[in-house]
Order: sequence, then structure tokens, then C-alpha cells
Amino acid sequence: MARLIYRQSFFRSAKTWSRAASLLAALCAAPAMAAETGSALNPVKNAAAELTITSTSFKNNEEIPIRHTCEGADVSPEVSWTGVPSRAKSLALIVDDPDAPDPAAPKKTVTHWLLYNMPTKTTTLPEGVSTDELPAGTLQGINEGQRTGYSGPCPPVGQHRYFFKLYALDAKLPDMKQPTKAALEKAIKGHVIARAELIGLYQKQR
Repeated sequence: MARLIYRQSFFRSAKTWSRAASLLAALCAAPAMAAETGSALNPVKNAAAELTITSTSFKNNEEIPIRHTCEGADVSPEVSWTGVPSRAKSLALIVDDPDAPDPAAPKKTVTHWLLYNMPTKTTTLPEGVSTDELPAGTLQGINEGQRTGYSGPCPPVGQHRYFFKLYALDAKLPDMKQPTKAALEKAIKGHVIARAELIGLYQKQR
């Protein structure tokens, strides 16, 4: 009888420890699962192969040269990137200014450049790239001036920030016939697997 009671007690303890171990494993897994989640346009970066965007024209959070603005030649800066995920099918670039018209009281975001369906093997857009020089298959959206192509900084007042946002997508998008920024963001929602950002600054000199 004592042996039977001992066995029952042993099995109850074993079950208790098994449940405790399962609970501990679930609690340990929760942070990892949370780290893998992110918004549709802002996924958490993968440290193993982090997507990074840079420019030889200006450094992150530094002044954009006048050459790339409405006060100069208004040509696009050079931009390059590394770390495109192997499962990416296309790349998209959105350049915008969230500080319009006045960074002290911003009311709208101005679109300066929209590109999508760039090939994943592309690593650079040279300075002053024209439509004919864009990577094969690349499509464009319209900027604030209701035209395609790059439109440089031209802030009416104060120093504005210009975000160069690169998205790696798990799909190639259909031809959207020169979409607006809102339409492009809607199209890439749910397809972003990596995102990188470069910020340039500019304040009119005259």
C-alpha cells in the first residue's frame, strides 16, 4: 500500500514538473515571438543581415548639399544599400519630408521621390540618376509636384528632415500607373520584410 501511494505521489510530482517546464518554455519563447513582430511598414530588423542605406552625398542626420536642392541643380543624391534579404523579390524607395510647412508646427508630409519594383540585385542609385538610367523594371510614383522623378528639398521655413526609406518586399508589385505615396504605402503593406532609413537635413540658404 505504501509503495502504491509512493508511485501515485511520484507521478503527480512528475506531471507538476512537466507542466512547470512547459510554462517556463512558453514564457522564454514569448519575448522572442514579440521581437519578431512589427508593423506592416516597420518590421523589426534582422541583426544577422541588417538592411542599411547610406549616401556618399551626405551622412545620416547631416546637411544635404545645396546641389541636391531647389536652390541648386536639384539632382538626386547618390544612395547605396547593403543587406537585402535573400527572400526579397523587389525594393521600394520613398523619400519624404514630415516637417512641412514649418518644423515648429508641421501639418503635412511632402513626397519627394517614389520608386518601386527595383531589382533586389540593385545596390546603388547614382547621383542625378535619370529615368532612363534607373535599374531595369523600376517603376515610379508621383512626387508633391505631381510628376515622377526626384524633387529636391525646398523648405519654406526652418530646417527640415528628409527621410530616404528603403523597403525590401516579399513580392513584386503590379504596375500602379504612377501611384501617390499613399497608394504605394498601401500596396507594400504586408509585404515588407526589411526596412532601412537615411535622414538628411536642409534649411534654405537664401
